[in-house]
Amino acid sequence: MADDKQGTPLAEAVARDYRTVALVLQGGGALGAYQAGVVEALEEVQLRPDWIAGISIGALNAAIIAGNPPERRVERLRDFWDTICRVSPWPPVALPAALDARHWPLVLQNGLSGLAAWSALIQGQPGFFRPRLPPPFLQAQATPATASWYDTTPLRGTLERLVDFDRLNDARAMRVSVGAVNVKSGNFVYFDNTRQRLGPEHFMASGALPPGFPAVEIDGEYYWDGGVVSNTPLYRVLTEQPQRDMLVFQVDLWSAQGELPHDMPGVAERSKEIQYSSRTRLMTEYMHESRRRQRLLQDVLALVPPERRADPAYRQAECEANGALVNLVHLIYRDKPYEGHYKDYEFSAASMHGHWRSGLADMRHTLAHPKWLAAPTAEQPFVTHDVHQE
Repeated sequence: MADDKQGTPLAEAVARDYRTVALVLQGGGALGAYQAGVVEALEEVQLRPDWIAGISIGALNAAIIAGNPPERRVERLRDFWDTICRVSPWPPVALPAALDARHWPLVLQNGLSGLAAWSALIQGQPGFFRPRLPPPFLQAQATPATASWYDTTPLRGTLERLVDFDRLNDARAMRVSVGAVNVKSGNFVYFDNTRQRLGPEHFMASGALPPGFPAVEIDGEYYWDGGVVSNTPLYRVLTEQPQRDMLVFQVDLWSAQGELPHDMPGVAERSKEIQYSSRTRLMTEYMHESRRRQRLLQDVLALVPPERRADPAYRQAECEANGALVNLVHLIYRDKPYEGHYKDYEFSAASMHGHWRSGLADMRHTLAHPKWLAAPTAEQPFVTHDVHQE
């Protein structure tokens, strides 16, 4: 169980209805501050997950959350995002912290946002990544760990400063799962604190998006960002065995739905949205139908006479049946009008605060409808809710 899950009436109701509360965090670079806002809203009602799964920036947020006591998680998330969204010391090119859509003309916002993204490409971001020197095409002896445009060594220091890895590896307090891809085999893997001790390298591997960031070595194997294969760990959470009644907060940073592009920047942005919105919608639809059939199979098995239940076919069917109830609450970051195709590497403080506020508002609005968090029924064992649709 999570640290002190009970507290507010809402948290107590959730604890009664579900065996597991999971927080699933998609990748999306600078957009990840939206997830921090979601966590702040959950903490306001003391609704604390006991399983957190993330990929890429979602994995980095997961490390901060799981590696700190509940009362310090929001503070540490702010420290993390303030650190990686600071202005580089040379030269001072970045989006002004005071930028807000309510106070600046849209065309100016767009221009300054693009300038901040350009700054990240040229200078890197403090506490996160820096340009690799010498660059990869000038290296005399290149290795898998140096074949990238940027060096992520600063990120290790940031994680070591902000994360208590002893706490993070206490799976009794919170389960942690982060996804990555084995570069050599191409296989998707999950690092999980119920199976191994996790360190900074596991979270860095989950966020090692090529060719910008280098592969990370773990036990002699090299890993890239899990988003190369799938940008959400939702499948991992929903197919867990043994299955149990579960409330899942799926926090996505890319929307599968969008506008038809009319220019090349729009094409770049829309293609990235489709690519990184990944399998969330497909997985949700698949699991909805799968759970319906599994529940039906369980009901059919209940009709089998006791004397026939030793039959191997019954035993096999019993393993396939599933009566667990799942409530999937889906939150998706919605683009700001000034953002372009570079929004995932636009690390200005102003945009970060805007993303954070959006996550906070969306989660508060969701929590204001307690019926959305109520347990599903046996007739509808898998239900979904989306604050933007409902």
